[in-house]
Order: sequence, then C-alpha cells, then structure tokens
Amino acid sequence: MIPLTAPTPVYAELKGRKAFVTGGATGIGRAISAALVKQGVQVAIGDINLDAAQAAASALGAGTVAVAIDVRRRDSVEAGFKAALEALGGCDLLIANAGVSTMNPALDLTDEEWDFNFDVNTRGVFLTNQIAARHFVAEGKGCIVNTASLAAKVGAPLLAHYSASKFAVLGWTQALARELAPKGIRVNAVCPGFVATGMQSREVEWEAKLRGVTPEQVVADYIAQTPLGRVEHPEDVADVVVFLASEQARFMTGQGVNVTGGVYTT
Repeated sequence: MIPLTAPTPVYAELKGRKAFVTGGATGIGRAISAALVKQGVQVAIGDINLDAAQAAASALGAGTVAVAIDVRRRDSVEAGFKAALEALGGCDLLIANAGVSTMNPALDLTDEEWDFNFDVNTRGVFLTNQIAARHFVAEGKGCIVNTASLAAKVGAPLLAHYSASKFAVLGWTQALARELAPKGIRVNAVCPGFVATGMQSREVEWEAKLRGVTPEQVVADYIAQTPLGRVEHPEDVADVVVFLASEQARFMTGQGVNVTGGVYTT
C-alpha cells in the first residue's frame, strides 16, 4: 500500500499567482485551496456557503479570501469572479471544482434530480470556465482545471445522472482546450475516484440503503475496487491539480487525468 503522506513538491513559478477555486470551502476544494496556498498562491475561495468559505479562508490565511457564488447562475458567477479579481488584484488560475450528487436507480430518477446535478456539475463548469476564460484571453494567459470524476470515464450504477453530468464536463474540457490552445491557455480536468469527503459520506449512506447493505460494506467495496488499497483522500486530488496548474504540465491540455488509485486506467 502506498503511504498516505509524501513530500510536497515545490513549484516556484506558482508563487504570487492568483487562483479562484469554486466549491473551495470543504472537501476536495478545501484541499486544493490549501495546496495552492502552500505554493504561495493567493486564493479566492468561492462557495455557495459563504460562512464555510470565510471559515476556510480564515484557517488558510496567507491572503486567502472568501467569495459568495452560486455556480448555477450567470449573474452570481460574474459577480463572484469580479469580486475575486478585485480582492486578489487579478486571476491566473481557475479551479472549477463545485459539484453535487444524488443517488437513485436510473428508472426512479426525478426531473429535479437530473436538473440539480446538471445545473451545478455541468452548467456550473460552463459558466465559470467561460467567464474566467474571457478574462484569460484578454490578459493573454491563464490556466483552468475542472473537477470531473471517475464517473466521467465509466457509468456508475445508481449515479447515471451524475455520470452523465461529469461525462459532459470532460467533453467540454476537451473542446474548450482545443479552442483556447492557440491563445496559450491550458484546460484540463481531474477525475477522482472514491474520495473520503462529506459528499462521499452521504453517498455511502444512500448506497447502503439502496443496496440493502451496511455503510461499512459499501466502503469495503470501494477499497476492494481500488488496487492501491485504500480510500482516496482530498489531498491526493489536490496535489495533481497543483501539478496541472504548474509549468511542469506546460504541454498538457484537454486531458481528463485519472486520480483513482488504479480503479480505472483508460
């Protein structure tokens, strides 16, 4: 089994850069924000829960700020991005991480569940990417990393709507990367696996009820599917996001990078 901790690489070129992280108050977004701060990046944490964003920004310090944003609404994304620009004095990196999930058999899905997942997971990426990319094009520089999912590579039972929304994120990422490449702007995505977050805790409870098993059995199944032998941590994803934002990934664009512990390798 691989160790849970590893030395933190230093990407000197990131020091002083400015990043806007959506869904940055908790879970993977919080870990990404923390990892960027460690590299000397100034971070604006955008979240629909402003209190949680402010708490995260206060804990991270180092000039981190909190911004209220509902990624489903264009006016809110425009206002949030403008607030981040003003607070940071610019923006070089967008990490479009905000996401939600619900769980149900495909034949029992409601219109509300479908719309909720697509509004946040897909429309949210579209709006934040488009608004940030317009700024990046005007500035002649910038980098985008979107959070997709293992479920964007292989359809997940009980998560058909979520999988569809994340497949769309990958398609958008690839197309946008091709359009922005001539302008020197890179667009990539990360595809996490079974990550120990508040979202996963809710999913474990839902899946246990739907399958008629215990939550412990669900988690054991996740680990059994993971060749590296443990549940993923938010920091495992965050470190890859930082790499994609760095010049070490300068010739990578349009990629959906698996961070799954080997669950899926294509």
